[in-house]
Amino acid sequence: MRLPPDLPNERLDRSRYELVVEERFTGSALDTSRWVPHYLPQWSSPERSAARYSLGASDSSSPGLTLRIDHDQEAWSPEFNGELRVSNLQTGARSGEVGSGSGQHPFREGLLVRTAQLDQRLWLPHYGLIEVNLQPSTHPRALTALWLIGFEHVPEQSGELCVVEIFGRDIRPDGSALVGVGIHPFGDPTLRDDFAQVETAGDVRAGRTFSVEWMPGAARFYIDDELVAEADQSPAYPLQLMLNLYELPDETERDANDYPLTAAVSFVREWHRIGR
Repeated sequence: MRLPPDLPNERLDRSRYELVVEERFTGSALDTSRWVPHYLPQWSSPERSAARYSLGASDSSSPGLTLRIDHDQEAWSPEFNGELRVSNLQTGARSGEVGSGSGQHPFREGLLVRTAQLDQRLWLPHYGLIEVNLQPSTHPRALTALWLIGFEHVPEQSGELCVVEIFGRDIRPDGSALVGVGIHPFGDPTLRDDFAQVETAGDVRAGRTFSVEWMPGAARFYIDDELVAEADQSPAYPLQLMLNLYELPDETERDANDYPLTAAVSFVREWHRIGR
């Protein structure tokens, strides 16, 4: 991964692209032709994997989506993932039969499908420009992220593009932060792990735009249109979006006064290269 100061002083040029999806999360209900409001539901129950969230009014200028973790929220999969809590929207889902080990993003050995999923290929980009404008949670146990992961109908098609991940513990009092970007191969033998945390000036709490230019054999990562990292590889197959807020377990007691944990999303966009 190339990082500053070895990168060219370039800014994102959207004139090379045409906008094909602009999701602003407004209206009375989530668009379920695009989003599954559960986190990896095959490894859990519908009640535990369900996202907690609210949408903005169509005539409001406030962020459209607020992901939320409440004090009474249960761990999403205590059988396989301990006390981790998640509110997540994703744009695809699939699994094998109950009791099988076939499912998306097998994050550890020994996973078994607990709730079988039909194939849902709702929004799976394949190259282009993907971006999100978000305000992360600042709680020390929080992680706010947009990842693109393989649908995994073919198990080896499991690579990940991390557009942005921000741990609350990495946000400083002035709002500057470390921001994670990069590529994880998981089960894709054609990829290697290539990930970095980059410094960002300015206040991430006010909402920043995080973008990835995803091209055959390359990826470029931007914060507010400024190039911050560049990779010489990329997944070569469609990827689904994973937009999420985590509460990571630690040794401290969960204080009801800290809740809800929230992260706000103004928009998610997909652009295609003109003439592709």
